Amino acid sequence: METDCTTNDVPANGGGPAPAPYPAGTRLLHIGPHKTGTTSIQGALFAAKDAMRAHGVEFPADTRHPMSAALAVCARPGMLGDGTPGERHWETLVAQVAATGARTSVVSSEFFADAPDDATIGRIVRELGGDRVEILVTLRPLARIMPSQWQQYVQNGLRMGYENWLEHMLRKPPYEKPNPSFWRRHRHDRLVERWARVAGPERVTVVVVDDRDRDGLMRTFEALLGLPGGLLRPVPDTANRSLTLAETEMLRRLNVEFRARELPDELYSSLIRNGAVMHMKNVYAPGPDDVRIHTPRWAAEAAAEIGTEMAGRISAAGVRVLGDPALLSALPGAVGPAGTEPRVAPEAAAQALYGALAAAARAPVRSTAPLKSRTVHQTSSKDLVKVLGHRALKKLRRH
Repeated sequence: METDCTTNDVPANGGGPAPAPYPAGTRLLHIGPHKTGTTSIQGALFAAKDAMRAHGVEFPADTRHPMSAALAVCARPGMLGDGTPGERHWETLVAQVAATGARTSVVSSEFFADAPDDATIGRIVRELGGDRVEILVTLRPLARIMPSQWQQYVQNGLRMGYENWLEHMLRKPPYEKPNPSFWRRHRHDRLVERWARVAGPERVTVVVVDDRDRDGLMRTFEALLGLPGGLLRPVPDTANRSLTLAETEMLRRLNVEFRARELPDELYSSLIRNGAVMHMKNVYAPGPDDVRIHTPRWAAEAAAEIGTEMAGRISAAGVRVLGDPALLSALPGAVGPAGTEPRVAPEAAAQALYGALAAAARAPVRSTAPLKSRTVHQTSSKDLVKVLGHRALKKLRRH
């Protein structure tokens, strides 16, 4: 099914003919939002950049995800403890897109969905190519997005449990705490309306992702870019896997301890997110007994109700919609109490601990604060981690 007030195309991922490709020279801007297949498509586009060039399509960014450029133009901070992206990141991307000349180019970052106002959206569109820019929005059911987005927030320092977080997002107006970015990204009808208001509805395409069709999103991008079928392929990325419930709870409680001791954000970035969590995700593969994050029925039903409303407004927005908008109100396969107490696998915990120690050994975090003589029991976690990091560095060098 397709809801489309501007063209007669039919959905690319739903059994019908593929949509017509954009004209040569198009600047295709994929704005996400988060948790809608963005990492998968970015990895496939980056891996195929040389092959795409032979078909007149450029992927101008130096990395699979030009996150710093998107954060800079949207005036958003980086991840907790990371440096704040500067204007030069955006200017570099603009220059790279301009250098593609009359060829088609594609840029993808879910952080463009965080654009705070019409002026910022207007700047993005204008500087990337004006009338040549086509906006692509990928959407999935809200009930499937919420657990993935919660655990991603936890990986950036969130200390709130899942059900409490759901209460705030769904039952506690103005629904902005603790993560004001959530509804900015995931009130999908308003996201589409904002970009259509600035770029024009005729230049906005919404792709409703069908999770039952694993290759559907790849085939849709191929069709829109005029690429041969099968050129875009998923790239294995263990670092992007979702955390299990137990892993997320382990990290969440570590976040509580971390913040209670007022440790520096840089330590969180280097040792926790890019050390412990990254290594655990890369090395440990959850098994069938690992409990996944489970959304309670009341929250899933509330999300489905919002999805129905969003689908109606998107269908009336005058934009092109590929796929079935009814999927936006779909419920996960199982909702309700999980029934199993989550337990962190010893191997997962060990890999997380090693990841933190290895990160400390690679780049010990230095503090300029004066240290006083004290016992281990009187020493802060920050200073203990620093000592452990130096010891781990010596041991790793010996080996």
